[in-house]
Amino acid sequence: MEAQIANNMTASPLQSSLAHRLGRAWRRLAPRRLAAGRAAPEDPWWKHSVIYEIYLRSFQDSNGDGIGDLPGIVQRLDYLESLGVDAIWITPLYPSPQVDFGYDICDYCAVDPRYGTLADFDRLLVAAARRGIRVVLDMVLNHTSEQHPWFIDAARARDSACHDFYLWSDGRTDAAGRRLPPNNWVSLFGGSAWEYVPQLDQFYYHRYYRQQPDLNWRNPAVEREMFDVMRFWLDRGVAGLRLDAVTGLVKDARLRDEPQSGGSNAQGDPILDHIYTDNLPETHAVIRRLRAMSDSYPGHRVLVGETVLARTADLNAWYGGARADELHLPMDTVVGLGSRLDAATFRRHLIEAATELHDHQPLLMFDNHDNPRSWDRYGDGVHDEQIARVIATLLLTARAAVLLYQGEEIGQRTATPRRVEDVRDPKGIRGWPHEQGRDGERTPMQWDASNAQAGFSTNPRTWLPVPPGYQRINVQSELADPDSLLNWHRHLIAMRSSYAALRSGRMVMLDPGNADVLSYARVAPDGNSFVVSLNMSARPQSVRLDLAAAGLAGSRVRTLLSSPGDIADSDAGAPLILPPYAAWVAAVRAPRAALPGGVRRAQAAC
Repeated sequence: MEAQIANNMTASPLQSSLAHRLGRAWRRLAPRRLAAGRAAPEDPWWKHSVIYEIYLRSFQDSNGDGIGDLPGIVQRLDYLESLGVDAIWITPLYPSPQVDFGYDICDYCAVDPRYGTLADFDRLLVAAARRGIRVVLDMVLNHTSEQHPWFIDAARARDSACHDFYLWSDGRTDAAGRRLPPNNWVSLFGGSAWEYVPQLDQFYYHRYYRQQPDLNWRNPAVEREMFDVMRFWLDRGVAGLRLDAVTGLVKDARLRDEPQSGGSNAQGDPILDHIYTDNLPETHAVIRRLRAMSDSYPGHRVLVGETVLARTADLNAWYGGARADELHLPMDTVVGLGSRLDAATFRRHLIEAATELHDHQPLLMFDNHDNPRSWDRYGDGVHDEQIARVIATLLLTARAAVLLYQGEEIGQRTATPRRVEDVRDPKGIRGWPHEQGRDGERTPMQWDASNAQAGFSTNPRTWLPVPPGYQRINVQSELADPDSLLNWHRHLIAMRSSYAALRSGRMVMLDPGNADVLSYARVAPDGNSFVVSLNMSARPQSVRLDLAAAGLAGSRVRTLLSSPGDIADSDAGAPLILPPYAAWVAAVRAPRAALPGGVRRAQAAC
């Protein structure tokens, strides 16, 4: 089983050598990072980090097969270093039938040949560490592939060794003698969540596709095996794990029907209140044990959780509340995965994150591989690039760790297929036209205009097509343009890395009654502070930042970044006119030293 493989590999000479090299790379890097103002020595590295999500299939193809791979990531590490990210999160790289593009795993302790080898992964770890970049792996704990050896054995007979690794039920029989699922649970990808296996006369549960049977986390053997899988990668040197679908590990033992909330979803299924398949107390007990295991490793390994919750305050339980003994960084999807650019709403969410989470560090995000891109969700079709700068400024100057998704920094757009014949995501194929799938946010990274594949691949038939517009929206062209969206991100990340106030300072809301402009200060322990104002309306807005009323010192503000156009330095209490969809970052009593690391007084013309 997987645990046996992991145990056999744990103490191998290869891994001992790799761990030694990684440790040596991090020791060499530490003085340079502290000199550049990176993570404060008293904080773990992840607390103020910028983590960059790589959707592996779409980042960089190194061998011309049209699919991204691990050597391709190595080819692009210099770019990631220049961007200034602290870590990369790589979507699943394990052997898989690719029904859900890697989130259906049939071997947790290997690399899918499409993406490379374990040796390629080890080379990536070392090459990334040399550039000050840590590697976080996606870990799918909720389910396996139906082709995993565990499930193959489980479906063989009711008394097989692995049968209880999954959730089985005899179901019900109606008056006509037909076999029916045991309850009303539905798959998030459409239809009943129960699949009938005739040879066993039983149903198994699948939260996602039928090819992704859910594991039975009430079985201690499942926990032992999966913990050994995670140790395999932690021993190998990964900096942490991003835990997919982590809130739903344990399900109701009685398999009770879930209450209906009213209405139907995009797949036509009734909308349910998932009180019996999500956020159960037993799941928190699993996460506490996982946290204890993770914390036993050196180097502040991080546990990032995919936590899609209704309210920011709900995240507190996933940190472990006051005990702080569960996830290090549960994702705050409430703040950034909406579609309404509203100052009052963002202000409320940021205040909740600062006051309702026992001072835990939020993890903010606006883009990922499962949602249309923020460019399209928040844009108005006229001021899209200005709005993208507002979003980037909020993301990178708020008090939080940060998740960036590949292409977000260049303004890559959602490219949803127009015909069902072109859809690759089974979710879209099944739900078309109401559910169009997730292909649109997963198209290849746009590197340059050297070929029709935007530099992603030499193969004209990439796994998803490169959408129109790559000739202008690409890394190479934006690097050459000082006022590009990419360079806007680079300036913000450099400032965040260089100034303690923007990296780890407390947040103070300013002008809190303004319905159109979100303004706040970031304040370092030594009193140095920065102010940020974001006009989230299509009209010019006047703001007055009363620093004294907020308890902040300083009589002058000095513009560091502004878009669109320049905003002059001014007295701190003077009225400030912000153009439509303006983003402004200014220093209050700023350090005398020149701006570091490529940061300049910048304006962006849109």
